[in-house]
Amino acid sequence: TDQWSFDGRMTSNLSTSHEHPSAPSRRLLAAVFLGLLLFSASFGTWIGLWRLPGQPLGRCLYFFAKVWLVGLPIVWRLLIERRPLSYSPPRHGGLLVGVVLGLGMSLLVWLAYVVLGTRLLDVDTFVRMGRANGFSVWYVYLSGAVFWITVNSLLEEMVWRWFVVERLEEIGLRSSALWCSALGFTIHHIVALRVYCSWSATLLCALGIFAAGAIWSALYRRYRSVWPGYLSHALVDVTVFVIGWWLIRGA
Repeated sequence: TDQWSFDGRMTSNLSTSHEHPSAPSRRLLAAVFLGLLLFSASFGTWIGLWRLPGQPLGRCLYFFAKVWLVGLPIVWRLLIERRPLSYSPPRHGGLLVGVVLGLGMSLLVWLAYVVLGTRLLDVDTFVRMGRANGFSVWYVYLSGAVFWITVNSLLEEMVWRWFVVERLEEIGLRSSALWCSALGFTIHHIVALRVYCSWSATLLCALGIFAAGAIWSALYRRYRSVWPGYLSHALVDVTVFVIGWWLIRGA
């Protein structure tokens, strides 16, 4: 059968016999890469924010885990698929859909904060942790926000939507690939959220993150480009960072 590739072109099934490595070996490699990626995402967050917060070793390991998280898909693309890197052009559209979904999801995030945020969030803990990390200084917070919105969100779309969705499809989990990728995307966010939020707030946020991850994975499957999902993701992150600044400066 045929399918759309990461760069939006129609290609033969990824497990065809003329490719190297062989189809069974490639499926095994896909499973190994997925396992290494899923582990590194949560481990880096745990070591950087929980085990060694603020310490040089913790920061180094957190940074290494981020590099590993992005590096694995690049290694796969270059050495296993043997294809050049691609900027994932939106050949089949979807940009407007991404913007509309992003605006709608941002509105839901804002409403959830207005209705439930002050009841579920431990504002004192959130503010204390934010200030301890220097985020009460406007240019530090703005720099972090710009990085997370422009760079980190795009890298997450590349990793969790392109790489994870396609590898799950490749090992035979096509019907559940969207949900499995959304779950992996959510787990490492739970580890981070627990630093700043109570369990009730963390679980509420996790439900939203899971739903968003599934939607962005569906956008990738539909359009075979990371850009529709990225536009939606970036708009949601803008809303989240506005709320975060409101809390830190308003407390």
